[in-house]
Amino acid sequence: MATTDKEFVRVSTLAELRDEGRTLVTEGGHAIALFHHEGEVRAVDNRCPHMGFPLVEGTVDEGVLTCHWHHARFELGCGDTFDPWADDVATYPVEVRDGEVFVRPQPRRDAPPAEHWRSRLQTGLEENLRLVVAKAVIGLDDAGVDRTDVLDRGVRFGTQYREGGWSSGLTILAAMANVALELDPDDRKRAMYTGLRHVASDCAGEPPRFAQPPFEREDVDPDRLASWFRENVEVRDEDGAERVLRTAVAACDRDAVERMLYAAATDHRYLDTGHTFDFVNKAIETLDHVGWDHADDTLASLIPSLTDAERSEELSSWRQPVDLAGLVEDVTAELDDLAARGADDSWTEPDEFRDLLLSDDPHAIVDGIRDAIAEGATPQQLASAVAAAAATRVAQFGTSNEFSDWNTVHHTFTYANAVHQATRRVDDPVLYRGVLDGAVNVYLDRFLNTPPAPVPGPGKTQRAPDAILDDLDEMFDTEGRVNEAGRLVAGFLDSGGDPADLKRRLGHALLREDAGFHTLQALEAGFRQFDCATDDHDRRVAMVAVARYLAAHFPTRREAEQTFTIASRLLRGEAVHEEGEADD
Repeated sequence: MATTDKEFVRVSTLAELRDEGRTLVTEGGHAIALFHHEGEVRAVDNRCPHMGFPLVEGTVDEGVLTCHWHHARFELGCGDTFDPWADDVATYPVEVRDGEVFVRPQPRRDAPPAEHWRSRLQTGLEENLRLVVAKAVIGLDDAGVDRTDVLDRGVRFGTQYREGGWSSGLTILAAMANVALELDPDDRKRAMYTGLRHVASDCAGEPPRFAQPPFEREDVDPDRLASWFRENVEVRDEDGAERVLRTAVAACDRDAVERMLYAAATDHRYLDTGHTFDFVNKAIETLDHVGWDHADDTLASLIPSLTDAERSEELSSWRQPVDLAGLVEDVTAELDDLAARGADDSWTEPDEFRDLLLSDDPHAIVDGIRDAIAEGATPQQLASAVAAAAATRVAQFGTSNEFSDWNTVHHTFTYANAVHQATRRVDDPVLYRGVLDGAVNVYLDRFLNTPPAPVPGPGKTQRAPDAILDDLDEMFDTEGRVNEAGRLVAGFLDSGGDPADLKRRLGHALLREDAGFHTLQALEAGFRQFDCATDDHDRRVAMVAVARYLAAHFPTRREAEQTFTIASRLLRGEAVHEEGEADD
């Protein structure tokens, strides 16, 4: 075909196009569908933006082009869609000259790619559209948009469009942001897609959250603000607590606000099976990624999880047959004195301390922690020991238990990890309360290790690390191979394999599944405990715990991965539709 100028290409005679009604041409690397309709010539990209069906095979009626695969509809003149899940189709300029049809094979673009995909991400979140979210995440990455920008948009949406505030979706998003750099590049996109689709699902059908304003006065003493905040949480006054917290964010430094939140999250025992403290910690970790200037709305979204939380001292398990809540409260009443006694001392964890935490004597456990505080143990030292004990419960979880009991040991583990991460941020005696709550729950979980599954000990292997990882991948394809997963991970570590390779492989295995809230949490908590561990045994336990938990919950239908794969293929320009498939 002859080129008449630098922009337009002759593609057909007007008579031919009028007779056929439509035709398909390929110019400039673009497949372009041309239509003669109502006396006008229109040109659109032939690939339906939803899933790639050839639009030249669609139907045109009253100016509306309808795709035959999923019935997405487009205004033929401008390409705008009637259906938000489909996206607009690109259009091309057309000219008719002396009975000849010319097309400029550069699509009209109303916005740069980054702007377009930001808009589509917002639509995907608002409409809870997985495919749109997946395309937007991949499109933004292809456009060079920093992952923090994507995270920021998810956090803004999740904190504003859910009246119930911070919940599992935002926690998943934070966890995925925390592990993203430890994953392969494609899995980093999967991680953001996973977090964002859970945020969208969390907010679907929920009313938005309307903010309470801070007090006009900002010169209130930080200690008084903390007292007001804790009192409002105590009496379950959500509005009052929010006003105080927003005032504190505006008037106090970050350290003071974090201490206020951690105090409120430990004023009562093990709130909402540990979720409340974990939510607080994850919200604060999110601000490490997106910046403290987002603290106002982000932290305010935590208020319902604090004011509405179930308090474990109200549960029979914490009162009978042993008054566990009473034991903890007796020690918390003297925390300041205990911390003062140990202020000038340096504590080294005794060899038998971990066995004590895993014992079946709650009085001895609580007394052991009390004595350690008086001997100079810091909140971080004790939180690390409790988190390692909680990881051991998961690593030794007996598969003869009911499947739902995995949740029980999981809650303790993720709670203990959250307390541990908090102690690495602030050195505050109030966090001893979180340590005590975690230790008591490790005790309550003791029967789930009866009999305990063995944690594979150090040994020698002649197998190559990559071969072990391949076996691990294959093992995850079969249900119930829990103990084998633990053995493979231990064998990988014994083979001298790089833990970074193991993390990447475990992350990929997780993100290809339809993993739920707890499974996604488990991986992130296990990675953090592995990173924080100071000896090979604790590192081994952390990774064995992760692998066994994943194996217990795999495989799934992998529907989310199918959606991500479709989005990837579409953005690479690959064909998703196969001939005959639309009619099946």
